Amino acid sequence: MLFSSFPYDYPLLWTSADTPAAYYDLLETHLKFIHASPPIITRILHITISVGFCGFFIKLFKPSEANLLFDGASLVLYVVGVVVYITNIVKGLRIVTIGVYGVPESGTDIVVGREDSLRVLAASNTILALVLVGVLVLQAGQWYAERKEIDEVAKFEQEQVEKKEAKTQKSGGHVTRSASKKKQ
Repeated sequence: MLFSSFPYDYPLLWTSADTPAAYYDLLETHLKFIHASPPIITRILHITISVGFCGFFIKLFKPSEANLLFDGASLVLYVVGVVVYITNIVKGLRIVTIGVYGVPESGTDIVVGREDSLRVLAASNTILALVLVGVLVLQAGQWYAERKEIDEVAKFEQEQVEKKEAKTQKSGGHVTRSASKKKQ
């Protein structure tokens, strides 16, 4: 959904040229099409979100410092992404589908028009994409840190074995009488 919206969001967010009204009509049509997708699409998306949460909670049960830091930060970013999705994107898609812009927010006199609503939706898509990339970067960082730790432990153990072998070779490799008695 994010990648399909990016070509539409780009002119709204990163170009200084005035956006024609026809472009907003095209964007609205695209968003209405996405929002009117079959219910199985949203169910699969929500199942995927739930699997992500389950995965984070399962990983947090491993009591290591790396899990606490990387997975904790990833979970915070993931929650931020879900909040942006629920509060901005879902609400924005509903507003676009209904087609009612400029209704004051509850208890305030703030009115958001059509262009601003579509820009907020575009910015929310971009924020969500960046948050999800942040989660991926943190998970890749955790994998790299764990991999590096495993390599360092293996290197340390190899050095210990080599030191032990050097010590036995230095002593001549023969077993003294007291050493043989200790074995018995």
